[in-house]
Amino acid sequence: MQRILEAPNYVLSDPFSNVVVVRILHTSDWHIGRTFHGWSTLDALGKVFDAMIAAVADRQVDVVVVAGDIFDSSTPSAEAVTMLDDVLLGMRRAGAQVIISSGNHDSAARLGAKAAFAASAGIFVRTKPTEIADPISLDDDFGPVHFYAIPYLDPARMRTEWPEADQMRSQSDALRYAMDLVRTDLAARGGRSVVLAHTFAQGAEDEIHSNQRDILGGLDKVAMPVFTGVDYAALGHIHGRMTLDTQVRYSGAPLHYSFAEAHKPRGGWLVDLDRNGFAGAQWLDLPVPRPLAQLRGTLEQLLTEPAHDQLQNHWINAVLTDDELPAGVMRKLQVRFPYCALLRHEPATVNHDDDSSYAELVRDKTDLELIGAFLTRVRNGISTDQAEADLLREIIAGYEHQDPRI
Repeated sequence: MQRILEAPNYVLSDPFSNVVVVRILHTSDWHIGRTFHGWSTLDALGKVFDAMIAAVADRQVDVVVVAGDIFDSSTPSAEAVTMLDDVLLGMRRAGAQVIISSGNHDSAARLGAKAAFAASAGIFVRTKPTEIADPISLDDDFGPVHFYAIPYLDPARMRTEWPEADQMRSQSDALRYAMDLVRTDLAARGGRSVVLAHTFAQGAEDEIHSNQRDILGGLDKVAMPVFTGVDYAALGHIHGRMTLDTQVRYSGAPLHYSFAEAHKPRGGWLVDLDRNGFAGAQWLDLPVPRPLAQLRGTLEQLLTEPAHDQLQNHWINAVLTDDELPAGVMRKLQVRFPYCALLRHEPATVNHDDDSSYAELVRDKTDLELIGAFLTRVRNGISTDQAEADLLREIIAGYEHQDPRI
């Protein structure tokens, strides 16, 4: 395999054909600094980044594109910023240039603060809407490949950036306007093209779960025809891999950031461009440092079932079916499953309320009977035992003998 280096541009020759191609690794939604139910994910993400850097070298990747949400917060920690520096330098040393854009979780100003310096090292950071029609252009034997980076677009802000688009009301409107800028510029330049966009595209509805709305920043859908006219659209914002069209794809996130994502593979798309444009895409699997599992049963079943031994190093979502939630249950579960991160109580026996009105429930009842009825209802039909009833009588008697003036 002969690799032609004409800094800062790279060309690789595919060993399985005589066609020279540019190879792109499409990834997104790194969310550096995000926690998983209160646990840090930095160590796990570091392992994934190590594998990603190794793949860049092994698979002869020329350009890594990251379509938004580099950080999980607009004010990332020092550890998160250091991790980004390390992974970007690692990718450059592995032979790829890097193009990243900002997402709705990023601070565009902070992420883009050192963009001019980074560009001199082959790391291109695009966070400004004014730069959308100013592509990063890399050349190979067949001419330029133009990379247009579209950051996450807030339509309210875009109306001030683009006063001529005063009817802009949605992110779909903003993306349509941005892609019109791209197509106009591309028509003048000529050549092949790749777009990075952090958005929610029509067709990705099945990937949305109610507990992901905070991640996605809204469900304003962008119609697929918006992305016509470019050779490849590298999308971010959705955390699962998706192919909306042959040349329009989501790569998903490199880690599982919720149990709803447990079934989704983690990785990125290896995209090839030949002299005519898009030449194909293949999926690159990345490791899952700590798999996710859901266990369901009584506390005793979860603590004693031998088959669960193999899950001791997994993230665990435990669903307890005991009629009454045992005391100290999370502490007990974490003795066997150190990474038990989530607990839900779904009793196997469900107490169905009757249609009695509140007035009927409280009529002609003593204080002890009222409290007992309340506890029975909230504990799914489990009534008070003798010890509890004795304690309640003592408490009620204490209040009855209390001086009302106090």
